[in-house]
Amino acid sequence: RANRWPLCIDPQMQALTWIKNKEGKQLEGKVKTFNDSDFLKQLELAIQYGFPFLFENLDEYIDPVIDPVLEKNFVTSSSGRQVVKLGDKEVEWDSNFRLYMTSKLSNPHYGPEISGKTMIINYGVTQQGLQEQLLNVTVKHERADLEAQRETLVKEMSENKALLKGLEDTLLHELSTATGNILDNQELISTLEEAKAKAVEIAEKLEVSKVTAIEIDDTRVKYTPVAKRGAILFFAMASLSVITNMYEYSLGSFLTVFNGSLDSAKKDAVLEGRLRNVIDALTFDVYNYTCLGLFEKHKLMFSFQMCTKILEGDVPLDPVFLDFFLKGNLSLEKEQRVRPYEWLPDKGWQDLIRLVELARGKVGPDGRPHALARLADDVESDEPAWRAFYELESPEEAGLPMGYAEALSEFEKLLVLRCLRMDRVTVGITRFVISVMSEKYVQPPVLDYGMIYRQSRETTPVVFVLSPGADPAFDVFKLGEEMGFKPGAKLKYMALGQGMGPKAVEFIETGVQRGLWIMLQNCHLLPRWLKTLEKTLERIHKPHPDFRLWLSSSPNPHFPIAILQRSTKMTTEPPKGLRANLLRLYNSVSDESYVQCRAAHKYQKLLFSLTYFHSVLLERRKFRTLGLNIPYDFNDTDFSVSDDLLKSYLDSYEATPWDALKYLIAEANYGGRVTDELDRRVLNSYLNRFYCEDALAVPNYLLSPLPTYYVPDNGSLQSFRDYIATLPATDRPEAFGQHPNAEISYLIEDSKVLLDSLLGLQPRSVATGGGARREDLVMAIASDLLDQVPAPWSLEAVMKAKADDPSALHVVLFQEVERYNVLLARVRLSCAELIRGIKGLVVMSADLDAIFDALFNAKVPSAWLKTYPSLKPLGAWTRDLLARIEQLKSWIEDAYPRVYWLSGFTYPTGFLTAVLQTTARKNGVPIDTLSFEYTIVNLDEREIMAQPKEGVYVKGTFLEGAGWDFENNCLCEPDPMELIVSMPIIHFKPVENKKRSQKGIYSCPLYMYPVRTGTRERPSFMISVDLRAGAADPDHWIMRGTALLLALAS
Repeated sequence: RANRWPLCIDPQMQALTWIKNKEGKQLEGKVKTFNDSDFLKQLELAIQYGFPFLFENLDEYIDPVIDPVLEKNFVTSSSGRQVVKLGDKEVEWDSNFRLYMTSKLSNPHYGPEISGKTMIINYGVTQQGLQEQLLNVTVKHERADLEAQRETLVKEMSENKALLKGLEDTLLHELSTATGNILDNQELISTLEEAKAKAVEIAEKLEVSKVTAIEIDDTRVKYTPVAKRGAILFFAMASLSVITNMYEYSLGSFLTVFNGSLDSAKKDAVLEGRLRNVIDALTFDVYNYTCLGLFEKHKLMFSFQMCTKILEGDVPLDPVFLDFFLKGNLSLEKEQRVRPYEWLPDKGWQDLIRLVELARGKVGPDGRPHALARLADDVESDEPAWRAFYELESPEEAGLPMGYAEALSEFEKLLVLRCLRMDRVTVGITRFVISVMSEKYVQPPVLDYGMIYRQSRETTPVVFVLSPGADPAFDVFKLGEEMGFKPGAKLKYMALGQGMGPKAVEFIETGVQRGLWIMLQNCHLLPRWLKTLEKTLERIHKPHPDFRLWLSSSPNPHFPIAILQRSTKMTTEPPKGLRANLLRLYNSVSDESYVQCRAAHKYQKLLFSLTYFHSVLLERRKFRTLGLNIPYDFNDTDFSVSDDLLKSYLDSYEATPWDALKYLIAEANYGGRVTDELDRRVLNSYLNRFYCEDALAVPNYLLSPLPTYYVPDNGSLQSFRDYIATLPATDRPEAFGQHPNAEISYLIEDSKVLLDSLLGLQPRSVATGGGARREDLVMAIASDLLDQVPAPWSLEAVMKAKADDPSALHVVLFQEVERYNVLLARVRLSCAELIRGIKGLVVMSADLDAIFDALFNAKVPSAWLKTYPSLKPLGAWTRDLLARIEQLKSWIEDAYPRVYWLSGFTYPTGFLTAVLQTTARKNGVPIDTLSFEYTIVNLDEREIMAQPKEGVYVKGTFLEGAGWDFENNCLCEPDPMELIVSMPIIHFKPVENKKRSQKGIYSCPLYMYPVRTGTRERPSFMISVDLRAGAADPDHWIMRGTALLLALAS
């Protein structure tokens, strides 16, 4: 009925099915995508002869060549017929032509130009609509007779209503066409009486049908709990595509799992028992099916999402508390209440105050004020109890102090844990899921290739989603051997690369006909060809029953949704832990290789050191930046080449060539992958410890501070495997040369990533805490920002005020003012436009939409991060920005600062260069002969009355990965839970031809912010600051990843 052609948002392919059923055979050959070479020719024929035409799998781009068709720009030809211009041709228009367009994207962003030309129809299934569909499926399975009766009844009622309508139309027609006196027209009267009798009979049938329908519905409704649970689980599963497009699931694949659960669930004579069994089986089957396709880091997230959605259907979690749990304190201003104790994390105290404010508006189950409303007062009143809880290794297992363990629900205890011990949130979530559902929902299934084969079908590809260091090919080859599909014979495999597309299609076509297994590896390397693969798979209708298609790909945003939706997905990840990696490497060493080296007494010990080195590098990635700045993909080839080098050099030299071995392994082989100079330093530090005379001479030479990890005595290959089997399954940080605090650091990051991922899964349409709409909340934040963020400076006025002192530092000031002016103007304009957009005064563009979402989620819009990088949430970022502005303001209005806050500059390296330049000009020396000397100044900023004669005083640096001995001005071991140390003021003094005395000095890298790599345009590394190493040697702090930061993430 619309005057524009329909564009259907169809993620579950329901519109596609309906269109194909409606148009039938007329659509044959008329279903195309814009990637098909002949789509224009087929569209032309459809327009000319009045056939239907379907564009499927559209993305956010619609080829402008079809604009005249969308806009129906008809032109009358010389013969008087209507024609439309298509490309360079004029095509005669048949009024029977029908155009359909469908997209599998669940949330596409179509601009106004497309919205104005098409009728966008959302075919996405709703939870209520899906529940009705699943109820039909459930009743059909459980009570086929009842569903058949219902379908017959629906059909009969529809026919009777049509018949009744027909009779009414006949009566009206007879009466309107009757001539003369109606009472004398016997034929008309008998027709009327006959119609009346039939109408009464049909009406009686309809009444009986209505009663029967009510009875059937009363029986059907008893199966609603199964359908309701199914709908909840599907939407929990479908929401995962927000995390990565590789987590795309179709309604069809879900229905397969749903029907399988109905078949496999335990029978029960009592309906309630049967429903309970089906719900339990369905929930667990969906969990297992989904987890097989998820990376390890997302499995707990899915468990919690499932858990909260199931609770939402019964007894929902408090949405205000859930919003706080995911976001924390969103306030732009710091809470006024002072943190009572130094040991309390500042961010945790801010969150705790916000939690108390939220709780004050609530009432507990007993009708009294909510227990959390007095939490801040209780923490202040009993420091020993709360500090003891805070310092526990596993506080989630202990009861909360002061009666809170009994007063709070399991979820409310999670809120307190979030405030006090963010590092234990992942464990807390695990315990919460267990308490609500059961332990099996935090124990994901193990990848079983035999089970995958049994679940697979000839029409369903298997997609392996790869992670670094994992390769499923050998496992598929092994399975093929067992099933009679020998690699190279009945199992054809190919690693894709440029120009390999046609050969791969040939493989698939042969496999479909002859029943072969086809494995295509590294599909992510040919993203454009994947569209061809999609069309190839769509053309396959009746493949050989033995045919299987195995695909492997790293996550790729261009991987076709259609393939992902129709496939079975598996994630493959390398084994975790030192023990698993050591054992895997030793299992890859053959007996022949082990005895090949003539210097066996050296080789056996140094081989173990090498395997430990390789395993430590792989596992060190979990510590993130405390481990390595860049997570490199070291693989088994690096190990085997180093093993060959070790054998060769030990056989070639009587005296062990330590320097050559260390250089070739750490610099040339493994170091060949390393692009960060500071990471190469880590590799060298490890090999300095693992490859030395003591490693050969000292029995059971320790490879870490822990006594568990050492070089075993020489023996057989099996004796080393036996020793590895005795190692612990979980690794303590000390095994890597790290401090126990490093584990807390990465657990905090894991918790943040988990909460951030959960936040992305939340629906956009809900009201937030207190029932406030998203729009109201965002408008309030934008208004606050407009009030707080000042207007830009007049750069001309600033330059005029400082004109009498043209120093290099003032040039830096002018550049900083110019850059901050751009940021201030951008923030103020964005907020003003956003407020107008929310009020409906301007169109909400894609950019404004992105800013809206960022502000709602308490994040800094990416457009505002171009001036300087930051990981801070919105509130902390705003306070930081105002502090930066304040530093510049005081410099503009006054003289040079006595102490500079280095992180207040957008380009701190530019400032430090200006400091060197000032000294160079003052002393008449070339700037390239100057470098900094660093002196710790143990004075408070208020005690410093003047600038130094040379250089500058710098404040506001943070030390990560070590403690600081304030008495001796050197590095030391940090206290437990001491992750970051605020450093004292440092004097950056330019000196000429500085002598580098490395003994007892750690060259500590200084980074702009916690992402130590920065970006290609803005590297984070600035300079190395010389710090006294204290009791340990510099290698100790290198392995700790010790560094100085100018800014933190909170």
